[in-house]
Amino acid sequence: MSDPVDFVEIWRGGMLESVHRGHAVVIDQAGEIVHAWGNPKAVTYPRSSAKMLQALPMVESGIADRFGLTGEQLALSCASHSGAAIHTDRVQRWLKDLDIGDAAFQCGPQWPADVPARDRLIKSEAKPCKYHNNCSGKHCGFLTMTKANNWASDYVDSHHPLQVAIKQTFEELVEETSPGWGIDGCSAPNHACSVLGMGRAMATYANADDSTIRGAAIVRLRNAMMTYPELVANEDRACTHLMRAAKGKAAVKTGAEGFFIAILPEVKLGVALKIVDGATRAAECAMTAILCKLGVLDANDPSVAAYRNPNLKNFAGLITGDMRPSTALA
Repeated sequence: MSDPVDFVEIWRGGMLESVHRGHAVVIDQAGEIVHAWGNPKAVTYPRSSAKMLQALPMVESGIADRFGLTGEQLALSCASHSGAAIHTDRVQRWLKDLDIGDAAFQCGPQWPADVPARDRLIKSEAKPCKYHNNCSGKHCGFLTMTKANNWASDYVDSHHPLQVAIKQTFEELVEETSPGWGIDGCSAPNHACSVLGMGRAMATYANADDSTIRGAAIVRLRNAMMTYPELVANEDRACTHLMRAAKGKAAVKTGAEGFFIAILPEVKLGVALKIVDGATRAAECAMTAILCKLGVLDANDPSVAAYRNPNLKNFAGLITGDMRPSTALA
C-alpha cells in the first residue's frame, strides 16, 4: 500500500462529480494495525489533531494541578474553538488568573468563526483580539507552563524549553523521530509524523489508565474532551456533534488540511486519517464512516448522517446531490 485511496465521493445528477482521497489507520492496544487504507507510513503534519499531545506536558508535570486547572480548561487546551462567548469568556478568565493580558499570546488575532460573536464585533466596530484565535486555549496552556517555570516569553520558538518538552513528548507517543516541523496557523511548531504514528499515539490515549503519572494525565485530557465537546469545537461543529453522538465512546479532534483523529477508550482503538487534498468536509465524512464501521457511532443517528452522508443543497435550498463514503470505507 502506497497510494491514497478513494475515501469520499460527491454525486450530482446521478453522476460521480468529485472524489477525495486519503490515508487512514486504526491501531489497537498492542500498537498493531487493525485496519488501514492507503499508506499508513505517509508523512504529514497532524496540525491541530496533535493538541492533546501538546497539552500533555502541562498535565503530566503537575503544573495543571499547581494552577488548579479545571476540566473545562483542559478541554480548551486541546481546542480549536470558534471564538464564541463560551470560549473567549473562559480564555479571558484564564489569562486573568495568570495575571497576564492578551498581548502575551504569540498567536495572532482572528475573526471568530462563531457567527454571533463575529457579528457582535462588527456591529460594535471592534477588531478581533488574540483571545479570539481558535488556538487561544492551547496558548493559555503554553503560557501556564511558561509562567510556572519562569521561562522566556517567546514560547513558540522551536528552541524554547516548552517546545523542546512538547517535541520530546510527541516523539515518545508517535514512536518516531519527527523528520521536521512547520509553523502552524497559531505560530507554534507542528511536528511531522506518519499517519501510523498518530494512530499509535491515539491508541495510547485510548488505552491509558491511572496506573502511571502519564496515563493519569492522558485520561484527564481524554475525559475533558469528551465531557466538554462544545469547548473543544463549538455547538455547530463536527467534533462536538460526533463526540455527543458517541456518548462517551470517543474523543475526536480535527486538524487543518484534512487531518482527523479519534480516541476510542471503550474499544481501546486509536484512529488517524489524512485527506490528501486537505478538504475538511472529506475528513469529517471519512472519520464518521470509520467510526460507524467500528460500531462507535450509529449511522442512522441524524447528527451522524449529517456528516457521513449529507445532502448537498444550493442557495435556493434545492438538493443537488450528496456526499458519501467510498466503498472502501462503507
